[in-house]
Amino acid sequence: MSELDIIIANAEVIRTGRRTIALQIAEDGHLIVRSPLRLANRDIADFITKNRGWIEKHAAKAERTNRELSQLKPYTPEDIEAMAERALQVIPERVKHYAALLGVTYGRITIRNQRSKWGSCTAKGALSFNCLLMEAPPEVLDSIVVHELCHRLHMDHSKAFYAAVYSVYPDYDKCSRWLKENGTLLIRRMQAGCGK
Repeated sequence: MSELDIIIANAEVIRTGRRTIALQIAEDGHLIVRSPLRLANRDIADFITKNRGWIEKHAAKAERTNRELSQLKPYTPEDIEAMAERALQVIPERVKHYAALLGVTYGRITIRNQRSKWGSCTAKGALSFNCLLMEAPPEVLDSIVVHELCHRLHMDHSKAFYAAVYSVYPDYDKCSRWLKENGTLLIRRMQAGCGK
C-alpha cells in the first residue's frame, strides 16, 4: 500500500448540506473530504482518485511544514508582542508610501496576530495587518499593504482590482507564492507558542 493509499484509506468524510465536494489536507497530513449529504461513496472515491495529484502535493507540503516546525522554536507571547511593536513602527510608513502612489485615503491601522488573514480593509478604510508579516521579506509585507490599499479602489477581487495591484506592484504574484509556501509555518509557530 502506497503512502497516498494510506492517506485515502484514512480520509475523514464530513457530509453536510453543501452542494459541492471539496478536499482538504489537515495540519497532521490526513485527508478531509467535505461532501454533500447524499453523494454516493463511489462518487467520493472517484473524486479522490481524480485529484490524486493535488492530494500528493498538499500532503507532502503538510509533511514538510511539520518537519520544519519540529526544528523551529515556537513564537512566545513575548515574541508576538515584539513583532506587533515593530509592525506599528514599520507598517504605517509603508501604508503612507503606497497610499500616495495609489491616490487613496485610509483610516485607522490595527496590528493583530491572526490565524488566517494577512491583512484586511473595511469599507470605511480601516486597515488591519498581521504582526507575523514582520517575519516575512519586506517585499511580501509591501505586497499585502498594496493589496489592502487597492480595496480602497475596489472592494472585491475583480480584474480591475488586480490591475490596480499590478500597476503598483508587478511582483505581487511572486510575493503571494512566498506566503503560500511559508505562511502556514509562521502561523503554526505562533499557534504552538501561544496555545492557539
